[in-house]
Amino acid sequence: MIDFDFEHSINQEIALSDDKNITLHLKREDQLHAFVSGNKYRKLKYNLKEAENLGFKTLLTFGGAFSNHIAAVASAGYLLGFKTVGVIRGEELQHKIENNPTLQFAKKHGMEFKFVSRAVYREKTSESFLNVLQKEFNAFYLIPEGGTNPLAIKGCEEILSNEDQTFDFVCCAVGTGGTISGLINCSKPSQQVLGFPALKGSFLHQDISKFVSKTNWELISDYHFGGYAKVNRELIEFINNFNVEHNIKLDPIYTGKMMYGILDLIGKNYFPKGSRILAIHTGGLQGISGMNSVLKQKNLPLIHV
Repeated sequence: MIDFDFEHSINQEIALSDDKNITLHLKREDQLHAFVSGNKYRKLKYNLKEAENLGFKTLLTFGGAFSNHIAAVASAGYLLGFKTVGVIRGEELQHKIENNPTLQFAKKHGMEFKFVSRAVYREKTSESFLNVLQKEFNAFYLIPEGGTNPLAIKGCEEILSNEDQTFDFVCCAVGTGGTISGLINCSKPSQQVLGFPALKGSFLHQDISKFVSKTNWELISDYHFGGYAKVNRELIEFINNFNVEHNIKLDPIYTGKMMYGILDLIGKNYFPKGSRILAIHTGGLQGISGMNSVLKQKNLPLIHV
């Protein structure tokens, strides 16, 4: 497997200027690996072992233009000797690879692309479409979009260490629901797990419920900033100020929205006095370059890199 310096990441305290005796720590999962970082490593860990055990030579997965998952699969495959295939949402992107940092990175690390229309992409879980892919790319180990499956959740159950049992709240950004499912499964009854969805939609609660039996969790859906990959000037300025103040980079898709939400809730007295909060930094920093290209076109401030 990929060689990591440590299996459990450090918790970094975030200084708060309030009188509620609340403590906030950020678990630096983004530091696990330069490219396969954060929850992407956790989700891929046991899937890669399974692919190897079953004798597969090719990994196939799905993603969008700036997908952290696509970049992580390409990097992991490159490091471990797997051929990788990325089914990418948006036919127009096949002519824009050189202008897309994520796709450039994946291509550099050996990933082969199949660009499909958004209508076709919506069929990504159908048996007929998977059969088409099987004929085109031969035998492959299938990793779903975002990487969430039972093996991914098993990996995410290893995010929390024994030392983390002292926290009252565990917070994470939510995309496909795999990371929060793992956190819920390994949480203690005394802990409340809070998820901050990065996209609009009520389907996440149902998706997460498929993988968990505990009830000590809640989704806080007030901080998606308009939906997946949607940002505004306020969020960008928050991310940049947070970096200046704490020397920690946040991504605009997931962790930036989560940290904005946590600090806003602290200010609104959501958390009881004396609460100990642990937020999970799930990585995703590779997406900043791609987002900056979009922000530049919209004449919005850029995220500091």
